[in-house]
Amino acid sequence: MKTVEFYFDFGSPASYLAWTQLPAIATQSGAQLVYRPVLLGGIHKATNNTSPAAIPAKGAWMQVDLARFARRYGVEFVHNPHFPINTLTLMRGATGLQMQDEASFLRYVEVVFQAMWARPQNMADPAIVRAVIEAGGLDASLLLQLTESPAVKEKLKQDTEAAVARGLFGAPTMFVGDDMFFGQDRLDFVREALG
Repeated sequence: MKTVEFYFDFGSPASYLAWTQLPAIATQSGAQLVYRPVLLGGIHKATNNTSPAAIPAKGAWMQVDLARFARRYGVEFVHNPHFPINTLTLMRGATGLQMQDEASFLRYVEVVFQAMWARPQNMADPAIVRAVIEAGGLDASLLLQLTESPAVKEKLKQDTEAAVARGLFGAPTMFVGDDMFFGQDRLDFVREALG
């Protein structure tokens, strides 16, 4: 069975749009979707890269382009007024849950992406994060424990470093075998590679 690896960070609106499409692409292709949570800030630092939002003209254009793709995909997308949001705790939560329970991890990914880019919340506020997680039917206390776990912190760090070593410079990035595809606007190439 072919696999598509999905490197993502919740702080990336393009990662959100890719996430709305990749499960169906994988299913239609008979492929396995493998989630790879990474810390985009760490990738940017290691590769001397920066968010498109750091360049005013590019950031403004990107908001229009993301909205175009959301309409094409038929999904909700609302720019988060609290952007940029430090996602370190959120990504540790993803890593920790993935280490423990795949079903809870997938639910967490859905809940957090929705709270970031469909019904925007200030996901840098611990009280709001707790409320969002609990409303999503997940154990907020467990997640808090996971985000403080040395093993989880180390795994996220190692996974981010391994992503950089593999050639990542941003998110979302997808791999089909050794073929790398950067950006949610490259999903047609992902589909072709899986076909």
